[in-house]
Amino acid sequence: MFRTLTAATALTLSLALPALAQSDDDAAFGERVRAYLMANPEVIMEAVGVLQQREDAAAAQADQDMLAAQSAALLNDGYSWVGGNPDGDITVVEFMDYRCGYCKKAYPEVESLLSTDGNIRFIVKEFPILGEQSVLGAQFAMAAQLVSGDDAYAAVHETLMNYNGEISAESLSRLADSLDLDGAAIIARMEDPEIARRINANRALGQALNISGTPTFVIQDQMVRGYVPVDQMQQLVDQLRS
Repeated sequence: MFRTLTAATALTLSLALPALAQSDDDAAFGERVRAYLMANPEVIMEAVGVLQQREDAAAAQADQDMLAAQSAALLNDGYSWVGGNPDGDITVVEFMDYRCGYCKKAYPEVESLLSTDGNIRFIVKEFPILGEQSVLGAQFAMAAQLVSGDDAYAAVHETLMNYNGEISAESLSRLADSLDLDGAAIIARMEDPEIARRINANRALGQALNISGTPTFVIQDQMVRGYVPVDQMQQLVDQLRS
Protein backbone atom coordinates (compact mmCIF):
# COMPACT_ATOMS: atom_id res chain seq x y z
CA MET A 1 0.00 0.00 0.00
CA PHE A 2 2.86 2.39 0.87
CA ARG A 3 4.47 1.71 -2.48
CA THR A 4 1.17 2.36 -4.25
CA LEU A 5 0.68 5.64 -2.40
CA THR A 6 4.23 6.71 -3.19
CA ALA A 7 3.75 5.95 -6.86
CA ALA A 8 0.38 7.64 -6.82
CA THR A 9 1.85 10.73 -5.21
CA ALA A 10 4.45 10.87 -7.96
CA LEU A 11 1.67 10.53 -10.52
CA THR A 12 -0.28 13.29 -8.78
CA LEU A 13 2.72 15.58 -8.93
CA SER A 14 3.19 14.85 -12.61
CA LEU A 15 -0.42 15.91 -13.17
CA ALA A 16 -0.20 18.95 -10.92
CA LEU A 17 3.16 20.32 -12.00
CA PRO A 18 1.96 21.85 -15.28
CA ALA A 19 -0.49 23.92 -13.26
CA LEU A 20 2.25 24.92 -10.83
CA ALA A 21 4.98 26.09 -13.18
CA GLN A 22 8.30 25.96 -11.36
CA SER A 23 9.84 29.28 -10.40
CA ASP A 24 13.45 30.07 -9.70
CA ASP A 25 12.80 29.55 -6.00
CA ASP A 26 12.69 25.78 -5.43
CA ALA A 27 11.63 26.20 -1.81
CA ALA A 28 8.71 28.41 -2.80
CA PHE A 29 7.77 25.97 -5.50
CA GLY A 30 7.80 23.11 -3.00
CA GLU A 31 5.52 25.06 -0.70
CA ARG A 32 3.11 25.73 -3.55
CA VAL A 33 2.98 22.01 -4.38
CA ARG A 34 2.40 21.15 -0.73
CA ALA A 35 -0.32 23.77 -0.42
CA TYR A 36 -1.99 22.47 -3.56
CA LEU A 37 -2.04 18.89 -2.28
CA MET A 38 -3.21 19.92 1.18
CA ALA A 39 -6.03 21.93 -0.38
CA ASN A 40 -6.91 19.12 -2.79
CA PRO A 41 -6.17 15.80 -1.02
CA GLU A 42 -8.75 14.04 -3.14
CA VAL A 43 -6.32 14.37 -6.06
CA ILE A 44 -4.01 11.84 -4.39
CA MET A 45 -6.81 9.30 -3.97
CA GLU A 46 -7.86 9.91 -7.56
CA ALA A 47 -4.31 9.17 -8.63
CA VAL A 48 -4.29 6.02 -6.49
CA GLY A 49 -7.37 4.84 -8.38
CA VAL A 50 -5.82 5.61 -11.76
CA LEU A 51 -2.59 3.84 -10.81
CA GLN A 52 -4.45 0.79 -9.50
CA GLN A 53 -6.40 0.55 -12.74
CA ARG A 54 -3.18 0.71 -14.74
CA GLU A 55 -1.52 -1.96 -12.57
CA ASP A 56 -4.57 -4.24 -12.74
CA ALA A 57 -4.75 -3.90 -16.51
CA ALA A 58 -1.04 -4.63 -16.86
CA ALA A 59 -1.29 -7.69 -14.59
CA ALA A 60 -4.31 -9.03 -16.49
CA GLN A 61 -2.52 -8.58 -19.81
CA ALA A 62 0.58 -10.33 -18.44
CA ASP A 63 -1.60 -13.26 -17.31
CA GLN A 64 -3.25 -13.47 -20.72
CA ASP A 65 0.12 -13.47 -22.48
CA MET A 66 1.42 -16.25 -20.20
CA LEU A 67 -1.72 -18.33 -20.65
CA ALA A 68 -1.57 -17.98 -24.43
CA ALA A 69 2.05 -19.12 -24.43
CA GLN A 70 1.21 -22.19 -22.32
CA SER A 71 -2.18 -23.06 -23.82
CA ALA A 72 -1.18 -26.49 -25.12
CA ALA A 73 0.18 -27.63 -21.75
CA LEU A 74 -2.85 -26.18 -19.98
CA LEU A 75 -5.59 -27.57 -22.18
CA ASN A 76 -4.23 -30.64 -23.95
CA ASP A 77 -1.39 -32.25 -22.01
CA GLY A 78 -2.75 -35.75 -22.68
CA TYR A 79 -2.91 -36.90 -19.06
CA SER A 80 -4.79 -34.44 -16.83
CA TRP A 81 -8.26 -35.63 -15.84
CA VAL A 82 -11.11 -33.87 -17.66
CA GLY A 83 -14.52 -33.57 -16.02
CA GLY A 84 -17.66 -31.54 -16.44
CA ASN A 85 -18.69 -31.33 -20.10
CA PRO A 86 -15.70 -32.36 -22.28
CA ASP A 87 -17.26 -30.37 -25.12
CA GLY A 88 -18.12 -27.31 -23.03
CA ASP A 89 -17.73 -23.83 -24.45
CA ILE A 90 -15.76 -22.62 -21.40
CA THR A 91 -12.72 -24.39 -19.96
CA VAL A 92 -11.83 -24.13 -16.27
CA VAL A 93 -8.44 -25.45 -15.13
CA GLU A 94 -7.72 -25.88 -11.42
CA PHE A 95 -4.26 -26.25 -9.89
CA MET A 96 -4.94 -28.02 -6.59
CA ASP A 97 -3.36 -29.79 -3.62
CA TYR A 98 -5.06 -32.40 -1.44
CA ARG A 99 -3.62 -30.80 1.73
CA CYS A 100 -4.89 -27.34 0.83
CA GLY A 101 -7.77 -26.21 3.04
CA TYR A 102 -8.95 -23.64 0.53
CA CYS A 103 -8.94 -26.26 -2.23
CA LYS A 104 -11.25 -28.36 -0.06
CA LYS A 105 -13.43 -25.32 0.59
CA ALA A 106 -13.57 -24.62 -3.15
CA TYR A 107 -14.40 -28.22 -4.08
CA PRO A 108 -18.19 -28.08 -3.50
CA GLU A 109 -18.28 -24.65 -5.15
CA VAL A 110 -16.64 -26.06 -8.28
CA GLU A 111 -18.96 -29.08 -8.25
CA SER A 112 -21.94 -26.74 -7.97
CA LEU A 113 -20.70 -24.68 -10.91
CA LEU A 114 -20.25 -27.77 -13.08
CA SER A 115 -23.62 -29.25 -12.21
CA THR A 116 -25.67 -26.07 -12.57
CA ASP A 117 -23.95 -24.72 -15.68
CA GLY A 118 -23.56 -27.94 -17.64
CA ASN A 119 -21.41 -26.42 -20.38
CA ILE A 120 -18.01 -26.18 -18.70
CA ARG A 121 -14.99 -28.34 -19.47
CA PHE A 122 -13.08 -28.87 -16.21
CA ILE A 123 -9.41 -29.89 -16.04
CA VAL A 124 -7.60 -30.85 -12.83
CA LYS A 125 -3.88 -30.15 -12.50
CA GLU A 126 -2.31 -32.09 -9.65
CA PHE A 127 -0.03 -29.49 -8.03
CA PRO A 128 1.34 -30.92 -4.76
CA ILE A 129 3.24 -28.10 -3.04
CA LEU A 130 2.41 -28.56 0.64
CA GLY A 131 4.74 -31.37 1.62
CA GLU A 132 5.13 -35.13 1.48
CA GLN A 133 1.47 -35.92 2.14
CA SER A 134 0.48 -33.70 -0.78
CA VAL A 135 2.80 -35.67 -3.03
CA LEU A 136 1.45 -39.01 -1.76
CA GLY A 137 -2.11 -37.92 -2.48
CA ALA A 138 -1.26 -36.76 -5.99
CA GLN A 139 0.73 -39.93 -6.72
CA PHE A 140 -2.14 -42.12 -5.52
CA ALA A 141 -4.78 -40.30 -7.58
CA MET A 142 -2.64 -40.40 -10.70
CA ALA A 143 -1.73 -44.06 -10.12
CA ALA A 144 -5.43 -44.89 -9.76
CA GLN A 145 -5.99 -43.30 -13.16
CA LEU A 146 -3.18 -45.36 -14.73
CA VAL A 147 -4.35 -48.62 -13.13
CA SER A 148 -8.13 -48.29 -13.31
CA GLY A 149 -8.99 -45.36 -15.57
CA ASP A 150 -10.67 -41.97 -15.34
CA ASP A 151 -13.63 -43.11 -13.25
CA ALA A 152 -11.27 -44.39 -10.57
CA TYR A 153 -9.39 -41.11 -10.63
CA ALA A 154 -12.63 -39.16 -10.23
CA ALA A 155 -13.66 -41.30 -7.25
CA VAL A 156 -10.26 -40.95 -5.56
CA HIS A 157 -10.15 -37.22 -6.25
CA GLU A 158 -13.58 -36.68 -4.71
CA THR A 159 -12.71 -38.78 -1.66
CA LEU A 160 -9.38 -37.04 -1.04
CA MET A 161 -10.95 -33.61 -1.46
CA ASN A 162 -13.40 -34.51 1.32
CA TYR A 163 -10.80 -36.24 3.51
CA ASN A 164 -9.23 -34.36 6.42
CA GLY A 165 -6.98 -37.00 7.99
CA GLU A 166 -3.35 -37.88 7.50
CA ILE A 167 -2.39 -39.12 4.04
CA SER A 168 -0.24 -42.23 4.33
CA ALA A 169 0.15 -45.62 2.66
CA GLU A 170 -2.20 -47.08 5.26
CA SER A 171 -4.91 -44.46 4.86
CA LEU A 172 -4.66 -44.66 1.07
CA SER A 173 -5.02 -48.43 1.22
CA ARG A 174 -8.18 -48.04 3.30
CA LEU A 175 -9.43 -45.43 0.84
CA ALA A 176 -8.93 -47.87 -2.04
CA ASP A 177 -10.82 -50.57 -0.17
CA SER A 178 -13.72 -48.18 0.46
CA LEU A 179 -13.92 -47.50 -3.29
CA ASP A 180 -13.50 -51.18 -4.23
CA LEU A 181 -10.23 -50.44 -6.03
CA ASP A 182 -7.08 -52.58 -6.17
CA GLY A 183 -5.13 -50.68 -3.54
CA ALA A 184 -2.03 -52.86 -3.78
CA ALA A 185 -1.75 -52.34 -7.53
CA ILE A 186 -2.32 -48.60 -7.22
CA ILE A 187 0.21 -48.14 -4.41
CA ALA A 188 2.75 -50.19 -6.35
CA ARG A 189 2.29 -47.83 -9.31
CA MET A 190 2.78 -44.62 -7.30
CA GLU A 191 6.53 -44.60 -7.99
CA ASP A 192 6.04 -45.01 -11.73
CA PRO A 193 8.42 -42.59 -13.54
CA GLU A 194 5.49 -41.44 -15.66
CA ILE A 195 3.75 -40.09 -12.57
CA ALA A 196 6.91 -38.23 -11.54
CA ARG A 197 7.12 -36.82 -15.06
CA ARG A 198 3.53 -35.58 -14.93
CA ILE A 199 3.92 -33.96 -11.52
CA ASN A 200 7.15 -32.28 -12.59
CA ALA A 201 5.47 -31.06 -15.79
CA ASN A 202 2.62 -29.55 -13.75
CA ARG A 203 5.10 -27.85 -11.44
CA ALA A 204 7.03 -26.46 -14.41
CA LEU A 205 3.78 -25.19 -15.90
CA GLY A 206 2.85 -23.57 -12.59
CA GLN A 207 6.23 -21.88 -12.45
CA ALA A 208 5.85 -20.62 -16.02
CA LEU A 209 2.48 -19.12 -15.03
CA ASN A 210 3.78 -17.62 -11.76
CA ILE A 211 1.49 -19.89 -9.73
CA SER A 212 2.73 -20.20 -6.17
CA GLY A 213 -0.40 -21.21 -4.27
CA THR A 214 -3.52 -23.33 -4.47
CA PRO A 215 -6.20 -23.27 -5.55
CA THR A 216 -5.43 -21.33 -8.70
CA PHE A 217 -8.01 -21.33 -11.48
CA VAL A 218 -7.56 -20.58 -15.14
CA ILE A 219 -10.89 -19.68 -16.72
CA GLN A 220 -10.35 -19.26 -20.45
CA ASP A 221 -7.83 -16.38 -20.57
CA GLN A 222 -8.34 -15.24 -16.97
CA MET A 223 -6.23 -16.22 -13.97
CA VAL A 224 -8.04 -16.45 -10.63
CA ARG A 225 -5.77 -16.99 -7.64
CA GLY A 226 -7.27 -18.36 -4.44
CA TYR A 227 -10.70 -19.45 -3.27
CA VAL A 228 -13.63 -17.96 -5.18
CA PRO A 229 -17.34 -18.49 -4.30
CA VAL A 230 -19.44 -20.19 -6.94
CA ASP A 231 -21.49 -17.08 -7.74
CA GLN A 232 -18.34 -15.13 -8.60
CA MET A 233 -17.05 -17.96 -10.78
CA GLN A 234 -20.39 -18.13 -12.58
CA GLN A 235 -20.34 -14.36 -13.06
CA LEU A 236 -16.90 -14.55 -14.67
CA VAL A 237 -18.01 -17.44 -16.89
CA ASP A 238 -21.07 -15.46 -17.98
CA GLN A 239 -18.92 -12.42 -18.74
CA LEU A 240 -16.56 -14.51 -20.86
CA ARG A 241 -19.48 -15.95 -22.80
CA SER A 242 -20.88 -12.52 -23.53
